[in-house]
Amino acid sequence: MDQSKSYSTPYEFEGPLPLRQAIPLGLQHVLAMFVGNLTPILIITNLCAASGGAEEFAAVQVALLQNAMLVAGIVTLVQLFAVGPVGGKVPIIMGTSSGFIGVFQSVVKVMGGGVVAYGAIMGASILGGLFETVLGAFLKSLRRFFPAVVTGTVVLSIGLSLISVGVGSFGGGTSAKDYGSLENLLIALAVMVIVLALKHGAKGLASSSCILIGIICGYVICALLALVLSTTGVTADGVEYTKAWVLNWDQVAQANWISVPQLMPVKPVFDLRAILPVMIMFIVTAVETVGDISGVTEGGMGREATDRELSGGVICDGLGSSFAALFGVLPNTSFSQNVGLVTMTKIVNRMALACGAVFLVLCGLFPKLAAVVSIMPQSVLGGAAVIMFSSIVMSGIQLITREPLTPRSMSIVSVALGLGYGLGANSAVLSGLPQAVQLIFGGSGIVPAAFVAIIMNVLLPQDKE
Repeated sequence: MDQSKSYSTPYEFEGPLPLRQAIPLGLQHVLAMFVGNLTPILIITNLCAASGGAEEFAAVQVALLQNAMLVAGIVTLVQLFAVGPVGGKVPIIMGTSSGFIGVFQSVVKVMGGGVVAYGAIMGASILGGLFETVLGAFLKSLRRFFPAVVTGTVVLSIGLSLISVGVGSFGGGTSAKDYGSLENLLIALAVMVIVLALKHGAKGLASSSCILIGIICGYVICALLALVLSTTGVTADGVEYTKAWVLNWDQVAQANWISVPQLMPVKPVFDLRAILPVMIMFIVTAVETVGDISGVTEGGMGREATDRELSGGVICDGLGSSFAALFGVLPNTSFSQNVGLVTMTKIVNRMALACGAVFLVLCGLFPKLAAVVSIMPQSVLGGAAVIMFSSIVMSGIQLITREPLTPRSMSIVSVALGLGYGLGANSAVLSGLPQAVQLIFGGSGIVPAAFVAIIMNVLLPQDKE
């Protein structure tokens, strides 16, 4: 590219972009992943606190959530710009992985909960991240195991597994007392209609920022509804609750303006009972990252990922996870939610995504700013998420069909999705197998589908010319 060029488009990775475009385009990436970035930490810390050490976690949980935003922003910047071999220079947003939740729940149970269990998770994450870094360094020699039909199957399974998450948000969040209420569904539908109308009916910044504008409109709709509808409901047991779409401005008012991140809020503990299962999950994470990078390059750039991009991306995944553990944060990996946003909007400009990463860093330093985003109703996010996650499915299909379908490739895709994804989606089938197998293959459809696709690609004979 001509280095003298003073302006780029949102659809080019390299090149500068005016801040008036870059900031809103980056901000919509943050909105798409903000809740998902914090949820795994809330789940695991609450589980540890319930098993023992509730008082210790009450003091440390706020610091962990703050650090999660700071770490996600820093690791994303490394992924975008690369530091030596670390970082793929690809339009990927990094964040706290939810794929480890099942394994971490087992670790908490085995370790007896409390701060010691969380420390064991941190110790295992440090070593596991270094292990994934080594895998990334040798990824070029392993690339033959990841042809387009395999990575496409992984991307397709990622999209399929996320669609149910998006639909859950569409109804207001599966844990909400008013899940599936007419109000939640109408709010989500309104956001979806606004996003589609802007995407296909507007031009320029309005079209490329359709997700951000749709979510802002969702905030406005929720604020207006609070003026005309009751903000509380009553359960069948007669317990009063606040409806899921209500904006909790008190949370914003109570948040601090400035807070300094804390290094090692939980001391790492190195225990084999935690290290071994977490190591296995880091192998799976490497495969998922290969799928995510393949998804953004195919869906956003119209080409396959290079060896350098895949290797640098996986290395960043590994070192980023080890770095995150030093701040008490669960492993940081590529965020599939944002892969869907890239494939839907085709916005791949590095400066735009970097603005989103900087906003995450600011959220880590200014909790009040983070609080504004954290009060977003799930139904508002769900209206945009269903579209984004479905876009990942289409990227997987594009990868699979990049070359003409043959009996061999059709067998790989059909068996991987049928057996692999089927096992993950119906984990009760695995109830008679060892717990370690259930944790690895029963958490989601991504892991078994990837495993089956890789094995079949190795075992099935190549098609004759």
